[in-house]
Amino acid sequence: MSDVREQKPTAEEELLALRQLVQIQRELEEQINRVFAPEDEALHYALQASAEAGLPQINISPIEGKLLQFLALACRARAILEIGTLGGYSGLWLARALPPDGRLITLELNPRHADVARRVFEHAGVSDRVEIRLGRALELLPALVNEGAGPFDLIFIDADKAPYPRYLDWALQLSHPGSIIVADNCLRDGRFVREPVDDVTAGIFEYCRRITADPRLFSLALNIDSGYRDGFTVTLVREV
Repeated sequence: MSDVREQKPTAEEELLALRQLVQIQRELEEQINRVFAPEDEALHYALQASAEAGLPQINISPIEGKLLQFLALACRARAILEIGTLGGYSGLWLARALPPDGRLITLELNPRHADVARRVFEHAGVSDRVEIRLGRALELLPALVNEGAGPFDLIFIDADKAPYPRYLDWALQLSHPGSIIVADNCLRDGRFVREPVDDVTAGIFEYCRRITADPRLFSLALNIDSGYRDGFTVTLVREV
């Protein structure tokens, strides 16, 4: 019997295979965007308005926007809460899932971001169902509870990462059984399972620990952004 051993690929061959994989992933994402999550004029306007105003280019992807819209439609959302408006791109996907008498309340700290978002919502014709509240989320969320603004059918968290566990506390107070809580940027190259090294990773680490350990919640993580290195967590509230 001949001793035939499989030859180990060279470093150059491994690098070429990695580049081919990245190209396949990029092309697949582009195809999914084009077929399943095409952006219309209003969504393009939202991105352009944010760029021209110098806002951080950290919008969710079209796939993530379509997923938010899908979840809102699936739970027949009539009331949606967004923590972190930015320039209104994600809010536009959400607002379009609402019925005419539905409402989206979106919280934003930066007045310049809020101004861009207002223009985006008005341009898209959804400003009648969107309310932007300006201020620190950790101050606005208790006010929502006190005024009885909830419960919300869907809550989207996409703000500063360190307070994510505290946002979860308030989200649960503003939820009902059947509510869906979505949080962005929870994977961060696998840092959600590593020992935290700073406030950002500590917030993500604790948020993910809690949504998987709390028996009232049913959660899943989806690596659908940044070359499959980041993405959403989706949590169903089973009881409050």
